[in-house]
Amino acid sequence: MDAMDAMDVIDPALLLSAYAQGIFPMSDGADDPDIHWVEPHLRAILPLDGFHLSRSLKKTLLSDHFTVTTDQCFSRMMALCAAAADDRPSTWINQTIHQSYAQLHELGYAHSVECWQGGELVGGLYGVSLGRAFFGESMVSRRTNASKVALAHLVARLRVGGWQMLDCQFMTPHLASLGAIEIPQQSYVELLYSLLAGSLDGVVGAAAVAAAAGAEAAAAVAGAAADVAAPLPSPPFPAGDWGALDTLAASLGTARSTASPPGYVIAQLLTKTS
Repeated sequence: MDAMDAMDVIDPALLLSAYAQGIFPMSDGADDPDIHWVEPHLRAILPLDGFHLSRSLKKTLLSDHFTVTTDQCFSRMMALCAAAADDRPSTWINQTIHQSYAQLHELGYAHSVECWQGGELVGGLYGVSLGRAFFGESMVSRRTNASKVALAHLVARLRVGGWQMLDCQFMTPHLASLGAIEIPQQSYVELLYSLLAGSLDGVVGAAAVAAAAGAEAAAAVAGAAADVAAPLPSPPFPAGDWGALDTLAASLGTARSTASPPGYVIAQLLTKTS
C-alpha cells in the first residue's frame, strides 16, 4: 500500500477513479491523519446469487426484529462504524475518510443501510456505488445479527436494482458464513473492468469468476475511468437503481414510509427457488 499526506477531503473524482481501478483508501487508525491506497492480493466478493440465508437469519428477518432504513443517517452510520468497541478497539476510518465518503454520499455515489431498535441506531453498513458494482466499506453490530440483517437488505436491494457485483474487500469468517468467496486481485480487477465496460452479463457469481475477462475489457474501461476526473453530475457507467426495491415494495402494497420493505419481502427475494 502507498501512503499519502493528510488532507481534509479526498477529491471525489480521484476517489471514484481509484475504485474503478480496484483501489481504495484506508488509514492505520481513527486518529492517524494519513491515508493509504490499498490493493489487496486477495479480494473478497459476495456473489449476489449466492447469499447464504440461514434458517436463523431468515427467522430474524421474518420477525422484523430491527427497523431497517436506507440513507437516513449516512454520517451517523459512518461514525458508528468508526467507533471503538470491545471487539474492535480501533478502526481504519479517520476524519479524512469520513468527510470524503460523506461527500460521495451527497453526490449519490455512497449509500448506507441502518438497523434500528427502540429508536436507537444499533448496526448497519455503508459503501460506494459505481456503475453496477457496489463496494462494501464497513459494517457494524451493536445488537446480535444487526449487521447480517443490514447485509441481507443490501443484497436484496442490489439484486432488484440491477447491480452485478458486491465487493467486500477483505475476507472474514463472518462474510464467509454469508456466502462470500475470495479471488486473486487480478481476477477481481478483470471482472471489475469487464463489468464497467458493459461486457459482463448477469451478476458476478462463481461462473463469472471462472470466466474473468481479459486485457481487451481492461483497455475498454481505461478510458472510462479517466473520464471520472470530469465533473460528476451523473455516474460515468450505467448505474443500478437504489430505489428499485422500494418501488417493488410499493407495487406489492408493503411500502413503509422511510423504512426498507418488511423482512418477509427480503427473505423471499433471497430464497433460492431453483
